[in-house]
Amino acid sequence: MKGKMKLTLMLLLAFVLLLSACKDDSSGETDEDGNWTGTITIWDGPRWAQEGDTSGEDGEGNKYFWLEGKIEEFEKEHPGVKIDLVQVPWAELPDKLGVNIAGQSWPDIAPVDISGSAVSIDHIEQGVIEPLSDFFTEEELGDFYENALDAYTFDGKLYGIPNSLTVHAMLLNLDLFEEAGVEPPANGEWTWDEFVETAEKLTFDRDGDGEIDVYGFSTYILPGYYEAWPFFYMNGGQPLSDDLSEFTFNSPEAVEAIQALADLKLEQEVSPVSMGGADVGGTFQAWASEEQRTVAMEPWATWAITSAQTAYPTNFMVANYPTGSSGEPVTIGGVGGWTMFKQESDAKKEVVAEFMKFISDTDEQFLMAQEYGIFPARISAADQNPYADNPEMARAQEMSSQVAMLPRHPEWKKIDEIIQRELQLVFNGEKTAEEAMATAKPEVEALLE
Repeated sequence: MKGKMKLTLMLLLAFVLLLSACKDDSSGETDEDGNWTGTITIWDGPRWAQEGDTSGEDGEGNKYFWLEGKIEEFEKEHPGVKIDLVQVPWAELPDKLGVNIAGQSWPDIAPVDISGSAVSIDHIEQGVIEPLSDFFTEEELGDFYENALDAYTFDGKLYGIPNSLTVHAMLLNLDLFEEAGVEPPANGEWTWDEFVETAEKLTFDRDGDGEIDVYGFSTYILPGYYEAWPFFYMNGGQPLSDDLSEFTFNSPEAVEAIQALADLKLEQEVSPVSMGGADVGGTFQAWASEEQRTVAMEPWATWAITSAQTAYPTNFMVANYPTGSSGEPVTIGGVGGWTMFKQESDAKKEVVAEFMKFISDTDEQFLMAQEYGIFPARISAADQNPYADNPEMARAQEMSSQVAMLPRHPEWKKIDEIIQRELQLVFNGEKTAEEAMATAKPEVEALLE
C-alpha cells in the first residue's frame, strides 16, 4: 500500500513539474525597479526593402528591416525586454491568426492588413483583443483622422492603433483625353452628369472603320474588390444600415446609383462589353498598357498609381469619384494598423502598448507613407506632406477624409459574395438593379439575423 502511495506521489510530482515546464511565462516579471521584463511577440507582413538591397532568394531584399530596426531601438531603451518578430505573408495572416486563436496561442501584437478595412469585431467579441483607450489622451486621439479611429472603435472603446489608410480614386489617361480633345475635370472634381458627358466624348472610333476603339470608362465587379462601389454610395446609399441590422442596398438612392453605372455600358455604350466582369488584370491593361490603352478612365486603389508611375509609365491624373445627389465626394478605403491581443499582466500590457505607439507615431507614419506607398492615419504625419514630390499620390492623399468604411459585420464576406453576384447580373444586363437587390435582400438579412 505504501509503495502505491509513494508511486502516486511521484507521479503527481512529475505532473506538476511537467505543468511548470509547459506553463506559458509570456507574462514576464517585474524587476526591483518596478519595470516589466520579458518577451513580446509581434507578427508582421513584408513591407519594403532598403534601396539597393537584393538579398534573399527572390532578390527583393529584406522587407522586414524597418520593424527589425525599431525592435532593436526599443530593446536598447528597455533593458530586459525582448521582442520576437514572426514573419507572416499577408495572404496567410487571417488563417494563421484563426488557428492560433483557436489554440489560445495568439501573439501579443498583430497587424491589421490595410485591405481588411478595420479591426475584427469577431476577435473583439471573442475577448482576444485588448482595448487601448486608456493608453491615449484626448489630444493624442485628436491627431487621427476620424474615419480611421472609427474603423478601430467598437462599443465606444478603441481596439488598436490606426497606422495607415488607402483609398480608391479615379485615374484618367491624359493622352487619351488629349487625343479626343477633351478637358479633364478642373482640380479633379466633377458631378455625375459632368462625368457621363466626359465619358461620352472619350468614346470614339480612332481609325475610322466604323467601330469604337476607345471607351470612356470601365471597371470590374468581383467579391472582395470595391473599385466600383464609391459610385454606389454617391447618392447617399450604403449596403447595410448603420446598426448592421438591415440590408439597405435596395434603397432608391443605392438602386439608382447602381443602375446608372451599369447603364454606362447598357444604355450610353461608353464602356466595353467586358465592363462588370471579373478580369482585373485585363481591365488595368486596357487603361495602362502602352500596347492597348483603349479605356480613358478607370477607378483603382492607390497601388495602381505607383504602377502607372513605374511598371506601366502613363501620363495620367488622379480625380475624385463624381458626386451624386448627396453633393459630397466619397471613396472606399482600408485602414491598416496594430492590435494587442489578450494580456494576463497589466504591467506587460503597458509595455506592449508603449511599443505599439513607438512604431506608429508621427515620424514612423510619415516614413511608411514615403516608403510603403500608403497614407498616414495621423493628421500630423499627413501635414508633413510625404508626397511633396509626387503630385498624383498627394492628390489621392487629399481623399483620406472622404473614405467610407465597408460594413464591419462578422458575416461580411458572405454578404459581399451575395451582393457582388447580383451586381454582375446587373452589369451583364440580366437584371435591373432593383431586381438584383430585391433578390439579395432576403439572403443578406438571413445572415444579419
